Amino acid sequence: MCISAGSARPKNQNGYVVNSESDSKKALTTIEDVLTGLVKWLCEQLKKPSHPTRGVPTAINCLATLLKEPAVRSSFVKEDGIKLLVPLISPASTQQSIQLLYETCLCVWFLSYYEPAIDYLATSRTLPSLVDVAKSSTKEKVVRVVVLTFKNLLSKGKLAAQMIDLQLPQVVQSLKAQAWSDEQEVLLGNLVWSPMHKDPIFWRDNIAHFEENDFQIIRVLITILDTARDPRTLAVACFDLSQFIQHHPSGRLIVADLKAKERVMKLMNHENAEVTKNALLCIQRLFLGAKYASFLQA
Repeated sequence: MCISAGSARPKNQNGYVVNSESDSKKALTTIEDVLTGLVKWLCEQLKKPSHPTRGVPTAINCLATLLKEPAVRSSFVKEDGIKLLVPLISPASTQQSIQLLYETCLCVWFLSYYEPAIDYLATSRTLPSLVDVAKSSTKEKVVRVVVLTFKNLLSKGKLAAQMIDLQLPQVVQSLKAQAWSDEQEVLLGNLVWSPMHKDPIFWRDNIAHFEENDFQIIRVLITILDTARDPRTLAVACFDLSQFIQHHPSGRLIVADLKAKERVMKLMNHENAEVTKNALLCIQRLFLGAKYASFLQA
C-alpha cells in the first residue's frame, strides 16, 4: 500500500498541515505571548511615540486597562515601564492633560498591588510626584486614585517613612478639609466608574456612612433606577446597591424594605449588557444575602 508524503504529514486540530517543529511552535502562540508583545509595543510608544500628540495618550489609555491583569503588570515591570510613567505624573490644567494624568496615576495604582513593582516605586521619583499632584490637582478623580495608591503603599517597607518625609500627613489633612463629591455624584444622578466603586477597602471603611440621613444615598440610588436613562449610570447604581448589600450587615433587609427589588428586576431586561449584568448581580446578592456574596463577582 502506497502512502503519499502529503497525507502522512501531521495536521493540527484545525486541519492545517504543520510543516515543521518551528511551524508548530508558531501555531501555539498564547494570549500571554500576545499581551507581552503588546506591552512591549506600548512601552516603545511611550519612549518614541509614532504620533506627536496621540501616541502617548493612546498608550497610557491602553495600559490603564491592561494593567488590571497581573500577567500584564509582570510584563510591564520587565520592560522597565514604570520609569516611563514617572515623567507623566505632574500637575495638569487642560482637560486632555488631566485625563492623561488620571490614567497614568491609575496605572501606578494597579502597580501598587504588585510586589515586584514596589522597589522601583520606592527608589524613583514616583512618590514625590504623586504628592505634588495631590497638593495641586483640582480634579477629584485624580486626587482619589493618588490617595488610594498611598493607602496601598503605606505598609510597604520604608515607604511609610518616605511619605512622612514628603509631608503627606499634612497634605491628607488639607484634603480632608475640602468638600468632596461622593454624595453629590449620587445626588446629581450622574454616576461613573471611578475606582472607589470597585474598591472593597472603600466599601469596608465607609459602609457606616451610608446610614446617614436615613440611608439617603441608598434611597437616591434606588430613585436613579427609576429616573436615569444613561446606561452607565444605571449599571453603576445597580453595582453600588450590590456592594451595599454585601458589605452592610443589614444591607439585604434595608434594600428590600426600600422596595428596590422590583426596580432592579426590570433592569434585567435592559437592552444594555452592562446594565443587565449588574442588575443580575444585585438581584443575586439581594436573594442570597451576604453569606454567599463572596462567590458572586462582577
